[in-house]
Amino acid sequence: MLAGSVKSVKKVVVLDYGSGNLRSVERALARVGADVTVTADAQVALDADGLVVPGVGAFAACMTGLRAVDGPRIIGRRLAGGRPVLGICVGMQILFDRGVEHGHDAEGCGEWPGVVEALEAPVLPHMGWNTVDVPTGTVLFDGLADERFYFVHSYGVRDFPLAADGPPSPLAKPLVTWAEHGDRFVAGVENGALSATQFHPEKSGDAGAQLLTNWLGTLN
Repeated sequence: MLAGSVKSVKKVVVLDYGSGNLRSVERALARVGADVTVTADAQVALDADGLVVPGVGAFAACMTGLRAVDGPRIIGRRLAGGRPVLGICVGMQILFDRGVEHGHDAEGCGEWPGVVEALEAPVLPHMGWNTVDVPTGTVLFDGLADERFYFVHSYGVRDFPLAADGPPSPLAKPLVTWAEHGDRFVAGVENGALSATQFHPEKSGDAGAQLLTNWLGTLN
């Protein structure tokens, strides 16, 4: 499935906090029609139509880098004003309360309750293409129920008590997309202005391009 066109150009910031993979995210967003800036400048990040928080590597290291550029405050201020944020891979994981890696328990941004922990799987890392269980009412995965996405990770959120199993409720429960590798884990979340994916849409071909297009379509 090819990505559709975006009717108006949206200004998107990819937050530069020392994590890798910035340029591939920048290129993927530009390919689907966004006006993309890679920066650590807080005001530019706050003013953009959309903010993307990428992330690769260890949870604790990503949080250290994020705090160094005031990332948690930037994310929080945007969400308080209903301004869209998209987390990718570890950029999704750091939105949860905590990350436990190699016995080290690190505090996350706390936007969602939950713990990022090692997957229980016979082969790790989980690397390659996988299907996802798309929920009813999704916007992010609209038209993508049968597609595969590219994952590279050994850790994930295996229990999400706030997850909604159907369309978004009046209580604004997060709408969660799940995937399986050994056991079930969170592959994507849609929760008002805050969205995230465990996989890499920028590495997921046409399906990833369509997902990014769907997200751009939610920006005001």
